[in-house]
Amino acid sequence: MKKISLIILMIILIGCSDKPTPETNANSDQVNHLTLAIGGEPEDGFDPTTGWGRYGSPLFQSTLLKQNNEMEIRYDLATDYHVSEDGLTWNVTLRDDVQFSDGEPLTAGDVIFTYETAKKAQSVVDLANLESMDKEGDYQITFHLAQPQSTFLYTMQRLGIVPEHAYDKNYAENPVGSGPYRLVEWRKGEQLIVERNPRYYGNESEFEQLTFLFAGEDQAIAAAKAGQVDVLSVPITMADQEIEGMQQLSLQSVDNRGVMLPYPEPTTNDEEEQVGNAITSDPAIRKALNYAINRQEIVEGVLNGEGTVAYSSADGLPWGNPDTMIEDGDQERAEQILTDAGWQRGKDDIFEKDGQKASMTLYYPSGDQMRQSLSLVFADMMNQFGIEVTTEGASWSEIEREMHANPVMMGWGSHDPIELYSLYHSSMQGIDYYNANYYQNEQVDHYLDQAIHARTEEEAYENWQLAQWDGDTGMSTIGDAPWLWLVNLNHIYYVNENIEIGEQKIQPHGHGWPITDFITEWQVIE
Repeated sequence: MKKISLIILMIILIGCSDKPTPETNANSDQVNHLTLAIGGEPEDGFDPTTGWGRYGSPLFQSTLLKQNNEMEIRYDLATDYHVSEDGLTWNVTLRDDVQFSDGEPLTAGDVIFTYETAKKAQSVVDLANLESMDKEGDYQITFHLAQPQSTFLYTMQRLGIVPEHAYDKNYAENPVGSGPYRLVEWRKGEQLIVERNPRYYGNESEFEQLTFLFAGEDQAIAAAKAGQVDVLSVPITMADQEIEGMQQLSLQSVDNRGVMLPYPEPTTNDEEEQVGNAITSDPAIRKALNYAINRQEIVEGVLNGEGTVAYSSADGLPWGNPDTMIEDGDQERAEQILTDAGWQRGKDDIFEKDGQKASMTLYYPSGDQMRQSLSLVFADMMNQFGIEVTTEGASWSEIEREMHANPVMMGWGSHDPIELYSLYHSSMQGIDYYNANYYQNEQVDHYLDQAIHARTEEEAYENWQLAQWDGDTGMSTIGDAPWLWLVNLNHIYYVNENIEIGEQKIQPHGHGWPITDFITEWQVIE
């Protein structure tokens, strides 16, 4: 494997035709390097206390727990944990042989410092329920929660531990951790070079150095075709590449796309923003949209088969509810739902009720080709059915002004069920992009609260699923249908044919380089 330099990249970009054959430095006398072009540059750097690592391995840091490729919980820094019967006290025992990359030992004090720092940051790492922590010796911590919280288990899998002695305002750009790699150089906008952490306690990676290349999609593909990239991610729209010396991998994900439908009738919130929509506030419209759309046709036509149909934001995950799946493209049933609710076709074949057309504007981020394509196909299908949809590309700042009152093509997908709470609980209305459609259902709130405060994982799963559908109500497609989930995108990678990356777990939303989750298990094929 070869490390790309800026000079080589410049040659590639001007169309160098001398393409070297990808090679593997499998000889033990040589240093194995990998070059990866697998996604965008982390804008906020590499600080876990503000969110780095939540969509994949934090790479530079270790976590208390982790997941294997079957999404089963395994120990990482922790060697044991115990939860009290009331769910308020979590006792965690740490390994006593872990050092940070600078040689300093990792102890309970660093864990406590990390969690305190994350709580103070008030970022996407939600630790509001963490009341206090006790240090019970150098390798024992007791977490005290204000209320039972089943999702604290996932926090322990996501939050990388930072060193108290080396943490400052510049940490995000110069991280020190106990993970498998340590940062060597970060040229912003160009590349990130990391090297194997010799003090890492886990499996030693076969690759001494990794170079993460930050380039546009066309440039990254050109570099791969020139033999200068070993692992490449491409959008589905570019998945038809033939790259000598590389194999294409298509990984299933819960990286979903769907239409958020404003839930209440038109009103304003406390900030005098417009909330709700006269059309999508009608449950018959929301249900008809969900039944009329042909998700499988979208998978085949827009995704070229590289994806799966989506009925929720948790398809295939342990807390998803398989009972919420419906028959796709059932326009006859969709029309019956509308006519039963008093909607009738007008002269232009668009449904009307009380003099009002079933008409709406769907917003999508203008720089996102996939969401634009999904929006246009969705609008075309619905216009043919009889619900008028116009599309409008806009910047995210513009979408933020419109999203409480207009449908938006959005994307989610997490390995943490807290996402269900964030998207559907009424307490999250209007907070950032969470519950931007102002959905509210008291029974759903009850199930979500029960899930959060469950004392066992099994109890939590049951309540997450009941929130989606309990046989009578729920926030799923067959319930209140505040969303029209469309597809889960496959993640497409090209990998040097001499590298074996092993079995991967279902991928989350595409941020954070999730393919590196098991990088210490990657192998060079002899």
